[in-house]
Amino acid sequence: MKAYVFPGQGAQFTGMGKDLYESSSLAKEMFEQANEILGFRITDIMFEGTAEELKETKVTQPAVFLHSVILAKTLDIQPDMVAGHSLGEFSALVANGTLSFEDGLKLVSQRAQAMQKACEITPSTMAAVLNLDDKTVEDICASVDGVVVAANYNCPGQLVISGEYKAVEVACEKLKEAGAKRALILPVGGAFHSPMMEPAREELAAAIQATHFNTPTCPVYQNVTASAVSDADEIKNNLIIQLTAPVKWTQSVQQMIQDGATSFTEVGPGKVLVGLINKIDKEVETISA
Repeated sequence: MKAYVFPGQGAQFTGMGKDLYESSSLAKEMFEQANEILGFRITDIMFEGTAEELKETKVTQPAVFLHSVILAKTLDIQPDMVAGHSLGEFSALVANGTLSFEDGLKLVSQRAQAMQKACEITPSTMAAVLNLDDKTVEDICASVDGVVVAANYNCPGQLVISGEYKAVEVACEKLKEAGAKRALILPVGGAFHSPMMEPAREELAAAIQATHFNTPTCPVYQNVTASAVSDADEIKNNLIIQLTAPVKWTQSVQQMIQDGATSFTEVGPGKVLVGLINKIDKEVETISA
């Protein structure tokens, strides 16, 4: 069975999507439609912008979404199952027909702006922790004063924590003492997938509830549950919870393999997910679209 997976924030690069725009009339049409929906020429930033301009959350999220979704459309993919890492879940939901392209882009844009606002309320950040088991990381986070939680279960031995800046710093020191090979604060704008995103979750919830979700053509393995979901209302609820809940990527990939996935194709900029999947299971086929 073929699984298609979609990357999240961090996969962006200058020039992303330019080849698509120039080689496919369908891609060009969709990019121009996106410029109209967003009210600014995101293609100019994607194709010619600096890394700094691309890194702005309100630009990054729609840019990664557009690259993934338009690439999927030009490939005319027919997946048996889909999943996306954080933001990538929205791309996955367009790929399996749950969301229209227009609605997906509008939600991603609203998500990005809501997250940007939430980031400005309290100094917060994320940190990558390498070579410690999940339980040790979770226990150390729980022992720190302030908000710090496990946010991204990326692959065995790679977990990202998220929370208030000071609490993350303290946790990093404790994690190094406990034997982490690395506990490194990441250059991100805030504490994604933590309670710090509650204001953004509330704002996005209203937008998601007001959007029509179709019955998907194949199951989506959602970040929150790490299991196959095909019910439109359940997908909605999980998508709302996603902003403040951890991304269970390791568990999602393991479940997809258990449910019959033999090949994973990463659709979008970069090869981050292919790298993670190879660490989760060396036997499965991985392809970068």
